Amino acid sequence: MFKTLVNAFKQKDIRKKLLIILGIILVYRIGCWIPIPGLEAGAFSSIAGNETGFLDLLSSVSGGALANGSLLALGVVPYISASIIMQLLTVAIPALERLSKSGEDGRKKIALYTRIAALVFSIMQAVAIVVAFYGDGGDNCVINLDAFGAGTPVWIVPTIICLILVAGGMFTLWLGEKITDQGIGNGVSLLIFVGILSSAGSALLNAFQGVFSSDIDQLWNILIFVAILIVVFALMVFIDSSERKIPVQYAKQVKGRKMYGGQSTMIPIKVNSNGVLPIIFATALVTFPQLLTQMFWPESAFYAWWSNWLGTGTPLYFVFNAIFIFFFSYFYAQISFNPEDVSRNLQQNGGFIPGIRAGRPTTDYLKKINSRITLFGATYLAVIFIVPTLIFSLVQGPNTTSLMTAFSVTGMLIVVSVALEFDKQLDAQMLMKNYRGFLK
Repeated sequence: MFKTLVNAFKQKDIRKKLLIILGIILVYRIGCWIPIPGLEAGAFSSIAGNETGFLDLLSSVSGGALANGSLLALGVVPYISASIIMQLLTVAIPALERLSKSGEDGRKKIALYTRIAALVFSIMQAVAIVVAFYGDGGDNCVINLDAFGAGTPVWIVPTIICLILVAGGMFTLWLGEKITDQGIGNGVSLLIFVGILSSAGSALLNAFQGVFSSDIDQLWNILIFVAILIVVFALMVFIDSSERKIPVQYAKQVKGRKMYGGQSTMIPIKVNSNGVLPIIFATALVTFPQLLTQMFWPESAFYAWWSNWLGTGTPLYFVFNAIFIFFFSYFYAQISFNPEDVSRNLQQNGGFIPGIRAGRPTTDYLKKINSRITLFGATYLAVIFIVPTLIFSLVQGPNTTSLMTAFSVTGMLIVVSVALEFDKQLDAQMLMKNYRGFLK
């Protein structure tokens, strides 16, 4: 990938696009550190640093913006929520499904609906944050009600904070779309990628500083932690690049004096076609009750019970996450790959799988292959979610606790998938540039 970046910077057009992307990322990172007036950043830090898991993920995705209580504290989280909901609605509502298959105009309308949903989620999340941090309005209130002068009405500061959070979330979405317009990767994904790397890099630097300043004996724990990280990253890259290629043969067709077809091709089915979505959904579903009760009813018996039995790191937490990972893996496999459509397209274009009859037998064969690959992919996600976390806990020390939060399995999966996709997009840009030069 580094070689690809070096070669890309040698080409003027691509170098210009990369510099624009770097400039947008710089603006985004600056916005992640500018605090919101009237909001105590320490409150964000204490909430995001809890062990609920899901807020840890949101904070790492935003590059620490949530913990900093910054202008861009919401980051891309509202857009992610809106995108997931729109994907589910596209399957559930026939009108949206037809719209998604109606070409470029349909995709633009879906994108518009997603932006509107992102705005709604931004408002909801901003209000929830302000309500949770407002406390009882007394000494426990983490919002400085006199930030704009003594005697300011009590509703002014919370309202302004809500508006700033919403504006920051939509501004982040706008920055992501501007990156996408450059044609090199998905902008929102790249912002998530940068946020996770920023959180991970800060945690790693702080861990080494803590070791050399206080306890040099903990250095081995960090080195073992880094070695495990390298192995996990290598496994993720290997699985993410793996795919099952189903051979397809096209029959020869004579039209007039010319012969068409007769070539061979492949149907690639990725082993982990679902990416990190099953883990995100599973983690959100298991941790949401604990997150909700901690924000609004921290003293309730339900919060204590859930934390003891289903809190992060408990045996039932891993069990339920594994079950939901399998469920969402199969759910998304049904959405992303339709054997009946593939079989129909093959038959209409004179294609067939060697040794398999066209029509229903081809559909059944593709269903069987897809089911097996989904089983392997779901098993991989469940194992990669549980095993590294358990191994990391074995080498946990005073200076590696923050590393476990920063280098979450979900975050690492996102980093790997975005990096590989960016590398492919960059290669495609360079190949297109070479073709244009050849034609000239």
